[in-house]
Amino acid sequence: MHATICDCLADTVQNAIEAGATRIEVRLEEDAEAVKLLIRDNGKGMDDATLARVWDPFFTEPGKHARRRVGLGLPLLRQMVEAADGAFSLESKPGAGTTLAFSFAAKHLDTPPLGDLPGTLLTLMGYDGGFDLVFRRARGDRSYEVRRVELQEALGDLAESGNLALARAYLRDQESDL
Repeated sequence: MHATICDCLADTVQNAIEAGATRIEVRLEEDAEAVKLLIRDNGKGMDDATLARVWDPFFTEPGKHARRRVGLGLPLLRQMVEAADGAFSLESKPGAGTTLAFSFAAKHLDTPPLGDLPGTLLTLMGYDGGFDLVFRRARGDRSYEVRRVELQEALGDLAESGNLALARAYLRDQESDL
């Protein structure tokens, strides 16, 4: 089960990478009322029949995982959102990608904690593949943006420990400035 908002973010972005997305946009906004996330990708998308089945926890796309026969991510996410008086939407078109938006009431007892955002982002940016992850973060009137391709251009291979440490320090600084 997802314990933090970052767990939900990681699961969703990993699915976009597995769906062949070359561009994944993530927006995370916080204010006194809500924590809002939007994740948009240009991956393979889903047809109406698949969209109807994503809410079944015992469904996952055939061939997606060698040994796993369940797809708990979206059903658990929707349950978490509903428990915290949030909102949820999912749109997808074959060949055009998927857009997932969800929010939690900021002060609701059941709103999960954010989690380790810099660590989550670095894990996602470290996945193999030719994709760009564009992450935009706002809290109140302060914000920042980081792009995977720009970090790679500036630092090199994000799997190398020295580059990873620099990227982590940069992301932590961005978070502390909010």
